[in-house]
Amino acid sequence: MRAATYNRAVQASAQGGRFRDLTIDDFAGRLASSDPVPGGGSASAVAAALGASLVTMVASLTTGKPKYVDHEPMLGWAAETGRRLRDRFLDIADEDAEAFGAFSVALKMPRDTEDQIAVRTAAMQAAARRAAEAPMSCVEACLELVEVAEALAGRSNPNASSDVDVAALLGEAAARGAAANVLIDLPSTGDAELEGRLTQRVTELLAAIQDLATNTHQVIGSGERRDPVGPAVRA
Repeated sequence: MRAATYNRAVQASAQGGRFRDLTIDDFAGRLASSDPVPGGGSASAVAAALGASLVTMVASLTTGKPKYVDHEPMLGWAAETGRRLRDRFLDIADEDAEAFGAFSVALKMPRDTEDQIAVRTAAMQAAARRAAEAPMSCVEACLELVEVAEALAGRSNPNASSDVDVAALLGEAAARGAAANVLIDLPSTGDAELEGRLTQRVTELLAAIQDLATNTHQVIGSGERRDPVGPAVRA
């Protein structure tokens, strides 16, 4: 379990505030500090939020241009999905830090008697489950992010094609970072069935994300112009 590295109490995210309310410089400084949070889980979620912002930007830049009128339904979906995902990823950044704090509290519970040990173990396992849930939700949302980037590839303003590519790259990197946190937390849940099920789910999600990101890179690299698709299409 990642939290075992830090044997001290952990404040909630951003010392009682939200990461989204920090400047980029402040967040990067907190990430570089000796404090346990924010850590890799929150950093992955913030990276994904940047990717979501990029797909909204590309969709907005393309919307209203006569050349892309046939793509308007997809562009509207992409812009709205990007906005929703950006907000969700920033929430996940805080949720990840809060879950880490809960595990830290459980870690410090007394363990002098058998009853205390049992109570502490149960609390740690419950906290570990929650700690795995936050990055798991990030991986799931990253699939949606990369789906949007892939849909935009070849169907949006070519002057922003590199931004679509970066969005896909950020989505894939964020998914892999969040997945690493899921996999390291699962053994501490004490639930073998949950560990097996979520490990399989993570593997499936990462494979799907990689396929979509690879296709995005290939379309962008080729300069291909693609036919219109409807919104929410997993192309």
